[in-house]
Amino acid sequence: MTHMKTAARRLAAALILTALLAMQAFAAVPAYLIPGGNTVGIKLYTQGLMIVKIADGTAAQAAGLRAGDTIVAVNGEAVGTAKGLCARVQEGNRLILTVRRGTQEAEFLVAPEKAPSGYRLGISLRDHVAGIGTVTYYDPDTNQFGALGHGVSSTGGTELTPVTSGFVVSSRVSDVQKGSRGTPGMLKGVFDLSHAVGTVTENSARGIFGVMQTLPHKAAVPVAGPGAVRTGPAKILSNVKGAEICEYDVEIVRLMPEAQNGRDLLLRVTDPALLEATGGIVQGMSGSPILQDGKLIGAVTHVLVSDPTRGYGILIENMLDAAG
Repeated sequence: MTHMKTAARRLAAALILTALLAMQAFAAVPAYLIPGGNTVGIKLYTQGLMIVKIADGTAAQAAGLRAGDTIVAVNGEAVGTAKGLCARVQEGNRLILTVRRGTQEAEFLVAPEKAPSGYRLGISLRDHVAGIGTVTYYDPDTNQFGALGHGVSSTGGTELTPVTSGFVVSSRVSDVQKGSRGTPGMLKGVFDLSHAVGTVTENSARGIFGVMQTLPHKAAVPVAGPGAVRTGPAKILSNVKGAEICEYDVEIVRLMPEAQNGRDLLLRVTDPALLEATGGIVQGMSGSPILQDGKLIGAVTHVLVSDPTRGYGILIENMLDAAG
């Protein structure tokens, strides 16, 4: 009997601990967030130097390097800037380049070739990625923000670009290239990369995250909990002209919470004003907050190339989970 009582106490203690941990995890999710909808200019510094282009018939091509590779070390030393690598190339000595290709690293022996202006490898390099995107939310308690709802890839694919740091700047939408079937549209922005309004600390598959210096003077809204989202009418907040944020009607067509790829729901743009302005969902609108019944439920992430009036979104619970 004593053993049974001891086992019962241990089981009760384990259940209480499990409940407390669950409550702590739930409490970590903000109850209220300020919805974004504004575009920002984004600049992320990469880990290593990305090869953007390789000239035909050059030393780099002969060595087996490819566009999309990232040089992370030269002769065993971490690479810093493109300028630093160029200085090593001008010495004219053979170089052992450690290159990241996908999830693998490999070494390539490259012999710089003589050119009229000195030595060269025949590659074009980039140490950062930049573009325009939309802020999904701001946390009024921590000044943290989330944007895009998906990660940033320097190759245009699904592979995330490893970054060391980054920042965001204010932006204005100067023009819109409307989307059409088979041709995604895009927002064109004007921004000053010399004046940051926030820092980026993480580039994840479910969005980029960081901290803003100041927050917009807007009211926070409740955050939808698990299972609260339904098919039917909803709203998105987007900035498709100047710095103006407008509310547009959409319909949530289908829920796919098991997708785990930023495509948790399928939505359709129904607002005539947005259809007239952009043709539907365009590049740069990624991160536009989705609201339903007055609650923040997610963010727009992708457009269907075959039908720009339709696109995908990520549930806010998954985005916040990635934000930590």
